[in-house]
Amino acid sequence: MSSTRIKIGLYASVLLAVFVLASYKLYQRNDARTPQKDEVLIKAMLQGLSAAHYQPEKIDDAFSKRVFDLYLKRLDSSKKFLLQSDVDQLRKYQTDIDNEVLRGTHEFLDLSTQLMGQRVKDVQALYHDILAKPFDFTIEETFETEPDKTTFPANAAAQREEWRKFLKYQTMVRVAEMMDEQTKKKDKPLASTSATPSVATTSEPTRTPEQMEAEARKRVEKYFDDYFRDLQQTDANDRLATYANSIANTYDPHTEYFAPRDKETFDQAMTGRFEGIGASLQEKDGQIKVSDIIPGSASYRQGELKAGDIIMRVAQGAAEPVSIEGMRLDKAVSLIKGKKGTEVRLTVKKPDASTKIISIIRDVVVIEETYAQSATINDGGKKIGYIKLPTFYADFNDSGSRSSANDVKKELEKLKQENVQGVVLDLRFNGGGSLQDAVEMAGLFIESGPIVQVRGGQGAASVYNDKDPRVQYGGPLVLLVNKYSASASEILAAAMQDYKRGVIMGSASTYGKGTVQRIFDLDDAMPAEFNSIKPFGSLKLTTQKFYRINGGSTQFKGVIPDIVLPDAYSYLDQGEKESDYPLKWDEITPARYRAWNNAPAIDKLKQASSARVAASPSFKQLSGMVQRMVKRKDDTKVSLKLASYRAEQQQAKVESDKYEAIQNAAPVMAIAPLAVDLRAQGADTIKVNRASRFTKPLKKDITLREAVAVLKDQI
Repeated sequence: MSSTRIKIGLYASVLLAVFVLASYKLYQRNDARTPQKDEVLIKAMLQGLSAAHYQPEKIDDAFSKRVFDLYLKRLDSSKKFLLQSDVDQLRKYQTDIDNEVLRGTHEFLDLSTQLMGQRVKDVQALYHDILAKPFDFTIEETFETEPDKTTFPANAAAQREEWRKFLKYQTMVRVAEMMDEQTKKKDKPLASTSATPSVATTSEPTRTPEQMEAEARKRVEKYFDDYFRDLQQTDANDRLATYANSIANTYDPHTEYFAPRDKETFDQAMTGRFEGIGASLQEKDGQIKVSDIIPGSASYRQGELKAGDIIMRVAQGAAEPVSIEGMRLDKAVSLIKGKKGTEVRLTVKKPDASTKIISIIRDVVVIEETYAQSATINDGGKKIGYIKLPTFYADFNDSGSRSSANDVKKELEKLKQENVQGVVLDLRFNGGGSLQDAVEMAGLFIESGPIVQVRGGQGAASVYNDKDPRVQYGGPLVLLVNKYSASASEILAAAMQDYKRGVIMGSASTYGKGTVQRIFDLDDAMPAEFNSIKPFGSLKLTTQKFYRINGGSTQFKGVIPDIVLPDAYSYLDQGEKESDYPLKWDEITPARYRAWNNAPAIDKLKQASSARVAASPSFKQLSGMVQRMVKRKDDTKVSLKLASYRAEQQQAKVESDKYEAIQNAAPVMAIAPLAVDLRAQGADTIKVNRASRFTKPLKKDITLREAVAVLKDQI
């Protein structure tokens, strides 16, 4: 694969040269004004994007409208600050942003900053006045929690009414939490300190609803005091970064501008070294959402925080929680991160609208947890191998380090020594990683041949081949995927599907991320005349696209499994197609390849699987739960009547607990670590605990059980 590395290196060098040339040309004008940072940055970005992006945009009125819509959405995502008259003023610029870029001016950015600054001051005075009076939670009224279903306030009076309901909702949530906490304390007996065992009553006085309401308003006021303090910290560089990123994101969701501070955060994430809870977060429409759980991290081991959760509040141990709704991502991350051994309590909103407080003890990521692991499953006299691959890992700076392809190869060899009759390769929640490892891993299951095609914006596609004719494992194979299987996972799954080498099972589709990005340091590309206004940050841009060997892209559509199973995440609007301005699906000329000689009988296997799923109580319960969650997710209005709200939350909690109940009710599979691994771990408690954490949740995994059944149908 050395030629692959050379190809990538040359391509990156060519693109860097393009950036350098573009930067020398961007400041050609007749006047002698001193270059302004915002002008230089935006021009440099657009020059580079026009020259090197996979699908460059025309800088015209259509481009302006896209930038306008995305920036407005991010400027006031909750629609609680700007009035409709403000939006009307800004809308005059929706077809002029392209002209501003050419002129080197920024009237739209300046006006939006001015208007937003004024409205923030207006609202800052407003919320203090509203919170000075008690709320009546017996009145029948509702609050719309989904900004996409609301409009900007028509005037100041409408804005005040919107904030009244918003603050009432925030207060009611906290009152409900206090009531739940008080009920728990009443129901929980306290241990007696006397010699004679007894049950103590309670050590805390019971608070009245009125006392709770007053306390809740104080807490809400403090939250917003902190929130507006953060808003006041927004400076010109922050506003420029938001504007620049809005421009970059109109090309595609994975093309981004990184301010210098954000680039440092990105680099830290790419190294795999974390100290904190180990969750990847993203800010979207004013909310901090969990996009991924780092395998092996404190969150991964604790198990309650999931991708798709929205973090609403953060508390340091027993301290008062701080609201992070509407907070800048970097500030929110700084509250969640912390030293190993310290506790953080997160109040999260689950995708079904229920709320939960999750306590996590911060830790460093246990790197071992990120590596491939295997086990055996004994079912009805048949022995099945199982491999979990959390990510396609590799260290490109150290050729002697571990890689996912080599590790999977070793796990397959160990499973062969165990005489397994089939193998499940689990790619659920695997967001991708090393392309080279995906190619090499596919080669473990087939003879030599093409695995994936990679194409730039112009020219012919490059075909990445497996050149090793050896087949590491040639028996029955199932690949498990879900909505969070992306990038390299999709490449491997697509290759196995095209070769008819195995059966792909899981969610209705994978994520649909079929693009390649590269990062360029803008400071390196800029000429010396701009040294006085550096640093500029970095630009991550999409330069290539993945294509299956059958010619179809993995972009947007993802991979459609051969056998689709009911899935707890199927009600979520997740995936590339749900993001802003994704690149579309297309196809190119197929590569030349020959399907696997002993291809599985997909139609027959699908029919048998459908019959089992239809008869399974666990899958029936899961399907019903998903349907109820879909209904709850679409019902975004909440009652501001406390009794009704608490009843709704209790029902939501019941529904959210059902998945765990489904798992607990499922038959237990006989799954165990490999004998060779047990001998290697010996009395090492860390390794023993790791093996236990690995196999425990799999024993009642109904999706894995069905994958085993599909393999047994082929034996």
